[in-house]
Amino acid sequence: MWGNRSGTEPKNAKSPLRVRAGLAAVALPLALAATIFFVYRAVATGESVWTVEAVISAAVAVTAAIDLVVIRRRMGNRQ
Repeated sequence: MWGNRSGTEPKNAKSPLRVRAGLAAVALPLALAATIFFVYRAVATGESVWTVEAVISAAVAVTAAIDLVVIRRRMGNRQ
């Protein structure tokens, strides 16, 4: 059953790395801008909600940056 494959899936399979790279490349500057804005608001108003927002957006920025590094490494290893 599984050994008699007639499809061309392995030959036509496409990697999602370029899409992930695009999403991370958009998310990184947006998250950095949001972090700067939220830090500014936290300092200006003194409200703790802006600090929480800044931490969350900074975490998104760090995640996007790490993802870009991983994607670059994986795309470099492809043949």
